[in-house]
Amino acid sequence: MIDAFAGAYPWFKALHVISVIAWMAGMFYLPRLFVYHADAAPGSELSERFKVMERRLLKAIINPAMIATWLFGILILTTGAVSLSEGWLHAKIALVLIMSGMHGAFSAWRRAFAEDRNRHSARFYRWMNEVPTVLMIGIVILVIVKPF
Repeated sequence: MIDAFAGAYPWFKALHVISVIAWMAGMFYLPRLFVYHADAAPGSELSERFKVMERRLLKAIINPAMIATWLFGILILTTGAVSLSEGWLHAKIALVLIMSGMHGAFSAWRRAFAEDRNRHSARFYRWMNEVPTVLMIGIVILVIVKPF
């Protein structure tokens, strides 16, 4: 434990939860925008509006929130309040890594839309919209129940 950080644990935890909420809000909303964008004609006024919305959501909310989530999660670990040997924590980190991978996929799909080269259907994005929800459920259960 780093003594200087031990007293900061409640602050790190609060900021971590706030960051997670912001990240998840964006991760739930961005693929929903993709669903509607997939049905818009490339180059249309509607498509161009979606491009702006998607870029702003990703750059102004989702990216900073993910960075803050990771930063405050790592800072929590430095306080010694959570043991790195706990199985639930390993599983949680694995799910957060998968969530971060989904974040990367969302970023790539946003870039494809921005360049008018989307290759997926609205149905595909409807399915992808569910992935962050399933991951979030698993993460919350692991953190609260600590099944192992």
